Amino acid sequence: MVHITGTTQFAGVIGWPIEHSLSPVMHNAVYEQLGLDWVYLPLPVADEISLHRVVAAIRALPFVGFNVTMPYKAAVVDLCDEVATAARLAGAVNTVHCVDGKLVGYNTDGRGLLESLEDEVGFVPEGKRVALLGAGGAAGAALVGFILGRASGVDVISRDIEKADDLIDRVIGAAKNTDLGAVTFEDAMSAVQNADLIVNATPLGMNDGDPSPIPAGWLREGQVVLDMVYGRPRPTALFADAVAAGARVIDGLGMLVGQGATAVDIWNEDHVERTPRAPMRAAAEAELARRAAGRERE
Repeated sequence: MVHITGTTQFAGVIGWPIEHSLSPVMHNAVYEQLGLDWVYLPLPVADEISLHRVVAAIRALPFVGFNVTMPYKAAVVDLCDEVATAARLAGAVNTVHCVDGKLVGYNTDGRGLLESLEDEVGFVPEGKRVALLGAGGAAGAALVGFILGRASGVDVISRDIEKADDLIDRVIGAAKNTDLGAVTFEDAMSAVQNADLIVNATPLGMNDGDPSPIPAGWLREGQVVLDMVYGRPRPTALFADAVAAGARVIDGLGMLVGQGATAVDIWNEDHVERTPRAPMRAAAEAELARRAAGRERE
């Protein structure tokens, strides 16, 4: 049970819908372990007018920071007083640090992604080819992460080729060691087959019955597949196809934990030790188990 006093500071996550978020249980678990007098709240915001009002209110309240999830990662960029380079390149902010009334925006998704790949399947992107499915905010953060991780090449695969081109144009100046290309899903077979890593940053898989974003026959043994979708009652179609093909597969839970822990590192800047990931992951897995048990009882 979170202990709230008159000195407790706030953190939270802005998004819509937000009731599915695992961030409150993850964050509150690690705040307790670290002895922080903080509480993390879900902040459901239905539209962009309300987003402006909530962010203005946060400036006046004792917030240490807040996270941002769909659909507001791009909109929050313009509401920050300062934006870190990686977030500017990604075109998306998922973490805001409140510093003396100013809002400083970051994107920790890319770091969480790289951390999950290395910790869970021993994959580092340096010198590797990546097929990145999607061109939205999550894909932008992943692309920046792969550029910083010195991947040899990244193909951004999108149904909207102009959106993929816009994303590449935004980051091309930073991609000195990484070849970038924009590809439609219809022309993506060779890009996927030749990739060492395939990352799904599209929403496909979040709903029951969603198809895989790519045909099963494009996957092969030896590849690594990361599907950013997590917490589903059954594996996504992409996850199941990748397992059947002999690929090493992980979902997005490790990335979620990594980005959240990095946010705590930013907010808790005076703390010299790295935020522990284990209690955050354990809290998330316990919450997912609780939800699964509830579905079985229905």
